[in-house]
Amino acid sequence: MRREVLTIPHTTLHSPASPVTGIDGEVLDVCRDLVDTMRAAGHSVGVAAPQIGVALRAFCVDVTGHPKADSCHGEIVLVNPVVLTASDPVIGREGCMSVPDLTGDVSRASTVVVRGTAPTGEVRVVEANAFEARALQHEIAHLDGKVFLDEVVSARRVFRRKTYR
Repeated sequence: MRREVLTIPHTTLHSPASPVTGIDGEVLDVCRDLVDTMRAAGHSVGVAAPQIGVALRAFCVDVTGHPKADSCHGEIVLVNPVVLTASDPVIGREGCMSVPDLTGDVSRASTVVVRGTAPTGEVRVVEANAFEARALQHEIAHLDGKVFLDEVVSARRVFRRKTYR
């Protein structure tokens, strides 16, 4: 089910999410809703549980077909993700459904290894680079109570989002 995406300054977006203690029906519903919400947006490559008002450490990402993607693991849904390694930081422009009117330049690792649990209960390790690495880190930041505005390299590197007709 598609859910409403919270926008700043909603307090849920600025609070660390709680670890998932077990994969049950509620967690599976949240995981499905994350994917449905991402897909319904049309332009989104990821969404984290806090963005849909659920304070759990879960997110989904899918950069399939994105022009900036190099690595692409298709649809990734993880609970309790942990960044195992991160290297080679690069500044790049980011946007977010929770900050609909702005974009900003954020420094993130260009290569990461992330471990988490899939909704099936299996441990999944994802090695990603370029845009997929950025998307994974962006969603994990949401789980830590951060939006990209908290991580921009400078206040002068925040921009009004361009709209196209």
